[in-house]
Amino acid sequence: MLHIEVENRSGVDVDGAAATELARRVLTAEGVDDGELGLAFVAPEEIRGLKRDHLGIDEETDVLSFPIDGRDPLPDGVPRQLGDVILCPQVTGAEWRGPLAHGLLHLLGYEHGRAMEERERAVLR
Repeated sequence: MLHIEVENRSGVDVDGAAATELARRVLTAEGVDDGELGLAFVAPEEIRGLKRDHLGIDEETDVLSFPIDGRDPLPDGVPRQLGDVILCPQVTGAEWRGPLAHGLLHLLGYEHGRAMEERERAVLR
């Protein structure tokens, strides 16, 4: 079973239920039906700090992913920790679905490129 924890630290209203539903749809389409996912909405200052601290780039961005287990094999009985997707609604605006799908695919090991772009389009249909 997928467990998705949503936290909104952005200072603006977000549709957490719709984000959770999209996350479940993307993960299920990728064959992931068990695990834990953290989904956080943050303000521009916070995502800028995270990108600077973790990627060495001092700028705001729409989404960041922090994978943990991904698709790695796990011992029996060990729950899958997918990781965290961090979104900035002030950067994404109303177009948050694409960045969320993008971030989720990064958690599952996709890298930027044609295969990732094709999967994004497929899961957003």
